[in-house]
Amino acid sequence: MVVAYVTSRFPEVTETWIVRELDALTADKDVECHVLSLFPPQTTVVHPAAQRWLADHRRPGVRAAAGAVAWWLRRSPGCFLVAVAMVIAGYLRRPRTLARALTTLPIAAAHARFLAAGGIDHVHAHFATYPLLTAWLCHRLTGVGYSFTAHAHDIFVDQSFLRTRLAAADFAVAISDFNRGFLAAYGGDRATPVHVVRMGLDLSAYQYRPRAAGGSRAVRALCVGRLKEEKGHRVLLEALARAGSDLERVSVDFVGDGPLRGELEALAGSLGLRGRVRFHGALPEHRVTDLFDGADLFVLPSKIKQDGTMEGLPVVLVEALACGVPAVATRMSGVPELIRDGDTGWLAEPGSAADLGRAIAEALADETETLRRVEAGRALVERNHDVRRSAAALRRLLQGRDATADRRASAARVGGGPRSGGYPTSRGASK
Repeated sequence: MVVAYVTSRFPEVTETWIVRELDALTADKDVECHVLSLFPPQTTVVHPAAQRWLADHRRPGVRAAAGAVAWWLRRSPGCFLVAVAMVIAGYLRRPRTLARALTTLPIAAAHARFLAAGGIDHVHAHFATYPLLTAWLCHRLTGVGYSFTAHAHDIFVDQSFLRTRLAAADFAVAISDFNRGFLAAYGGDRATPVHVVRMGLDLSAYQYRPRAAGGSRAVRALCVGRLKEEKGHRVLLEALARAGSDLERVSVDFVGDGPLRGELEALAGSLGLRGRVRFHGALPEHRVTDLFDGADLFVLPSKIKQDGTMEGLPVVLVEALACGVPAVATRMSGVPELIRDGDTGWLAEPGSAADLGRAIAEALADETETLRRVEAGRALVERNHDVRRSAAALRRLLQGRDATADRRASAARVGGGPRSGGYPTSRGASK
């Protein structure tokens, strides 16, 4: 079968897990994938693993998007205009989101035109925001079935139009039990089946070296994530500054870039931490792997923003456990399903510098206990986060989607006329 993967941006340095999933999903040659993206990447860094997918990547430019709108207005004006009206009604109470959705529709129309040429059996969207909107419009215009994976901000912040798009999907994937429960309030498992498929790693790429930083030697901590509010970097800096002698031996490598970099660097200076923190910016995957190898501790101090933005189940925490690095995180959404307090790591209350400092100090206090939790963490990752198992589960869902797709196709498919059309790939006019 041939699957079109829809994502907001590709390649994206913070979403290497998509590439891992694509590689594992297509490893047995019974599934072929093409990547459809909506917007330009935010950085110029391209992980080597993503290079091979650039040849199968499509992102329409302005001319292709405008041409696709005109094409659909000629071919199926009623269907297209009804879809636009549904989007306007669905997002009417969120004007900024509506503006972005309306900007997305011409791009989605171009992707739908590509699907109308035939050869694509199914669409899978990563994130329930504009990628899911694109998959929904493609389904409305072409009848090709779709599914999606829900992660974090895409469902926690704004649920506009979510119920409609969920109901029309063949199935949905949640990365945690928490997310599955969240989707249940919008028709999940009633209108549409929701399955938990946890984000996976190629465990052979991670050298497992259990470690603990007891005694009084210097400790190198690692924190990986975009420099934005919900990642909680400010809380970690405050914890280091206020915890006193317990954490004086801890230095931190921050990996990632974002809008708060200047503010966080200034805060580190004002708290007297300039000699204990390093901001590396965005790094390619092999450089991050090197930092994991040299780390004594991993800390992810995520918090919940006022608008509801929070983590889902960060892949970097899975990577830390896979490498044997003791992990400290915060208690929110699906994180406790991975970092199990007292079992596979340490949890702190989100937004509390004092509690984060307490958790870090505990992780450094007892080498025997730390190694026990590290070993339990690796075992949990091997059971639940091996990308081969995750991809096999997703492959089974894709190959078993036919009954649902057949039931809905007659209500959604556009009638009449041969399938034709298309647009340039990302290597041509779409750049």
